[in-house]
Amino acid sequence: MTDITVRPLRLEDRAQWEVLYQGYATFYNVAQTGDMRDTVWSWLHDPGKEARGLVAAGPDGKLIGLTHFRPFARPLSATTGCFLDDLFVSPDARGSGVADALIEAVRAIADGEGWSVVRWITAENNYRGRAVYDRVATKTHWVTYDIKI
Repeated sequence: MTDITVRPLRLEDRAQWEVLYQGYATFYNVAQTGDMRDTVWSWLHDPGKEARGLVAAGPDGKLIGLTHFRPFARPLSATTGCFLDDLFVSPDARGSGVADALIEAVRAIADGEGWSVVRWITAENNYRGRAVYDRVATKTHWVTYDIKI
């Protein structure tokens, strides 16, 4: 797809963002409530929070993808990195370069901020997404662990 516009999330994007973000939660089988989306939306528009958001729009202005990201401290290297928390492309826009455009926009922001790395995780079985990630980034040898609180 040509004519993809990547830009910061705007207040008037709420309804379209919500459809995309619910699609993201569904993809990962996460039960997400409206209250949860309200919280994330508020973070994305609060300058006191780290979370930032970008969206991709098609030529008609319809939102077809989103990403959320934030800086994080990297004490071992004494640098700040960028963690790409969420990346979702509408199913009908997949394979059209939207994911690449969103990742590149985050990479450019990280470069402009002087951050040392853009990092993300994905599910082992996210084969389509991993095909993009394998092309634009380097798979690390790190293993992720969680402690549920």
